[in-house]
Amino acid sequence: MINSIKGKFSLVTGASSGLGVDFAKILAEKGSNLILVARREDLLKKHQEEIKAKFNVQVEIIAMDLGTKEAPQHLYKLIKEKNIDVDILINNAGFGIHDDFINIPWEKEESMLNLNIITVVNLTKLFVKDMIAKKYGYVLNIASVAAYQAVPTYACYGASKSFILNFSEAIRNELKNTNVKISVLSPGPTKTEFFEVAGAGNNKYKDYAMMESNKVARMGIDGMLNGKATVIPGFFNFMGAFSSKILPRNLITVLTGKMMKDN
Repeated sequence: MINSIKGKFSLVTGASSGLGVDFAKILAEKGSNLILVARREDLLKKHQEEIKAKFNVQVEIIAMDLGTKEAPQHLYKLIKEKNIDVDILINNAGFGIHDDFINIPWEKEESMLNLNIITVVNLTKLFVKDMIAKKYGYVLNIASVAAYQAVPTYACYGASKSFILNFSEAIRNELKNTNVKISVLSPGPTKTEFFEVAGAGNNKYKDYAMMESNKVARMGIDGMLNGKATVIPGFFNFMGAFSSKILPRNLITVLTGKMMKDN
């Protein structure tokens, strides 16, 4: 049975659009207070007003670029200064880059890796220590179906999500005797800004597998609160992840590369 989170505080990163907004609304619907973090302050303020009016919960916003080395510690300090204990951490902030590896500028790739990996690990370490001390907490890390195989034209993005998947499963095992639960959500193509930011065009795979952001977010939150280790939304995505376990890796890589090509 899903535990009540009414009155608890949830921290959602990447909360200005897409899955981040849907995570926030679903948590607020369940009675959770919120801390929303993203770069775009105007959008954060808009969502803050809407969520407070609709769900009557407390909503704090912090405009910040989480891709810098100092950001996780700075965010943790700001939240502590507000005398807020984070009960639920949704590590949603991240982005992808679509192109051949050799064509992507290092500065852009480095920024992605910092946000997708270093920030997630740092925030998890900071807040999980507090959760263990108070014997309560949930963490939902966002990976991707790209985590389950090599992904040509998304080489570093896919690898970063493989890191998140393995990292999450490992620390979940380490925390098995505590009241802190770690879950990982691995979506496939989802109606968000992801592909626009990544610089990717349309193709038949995305058209066929695309899921609504709200549905994916709800599956992630419900899975987390039910203590699931991993959540892969959608039958097509689940079968794709499963096939990577039984088919030769080279074949999977070739097929995945074809699926990632723009029309």
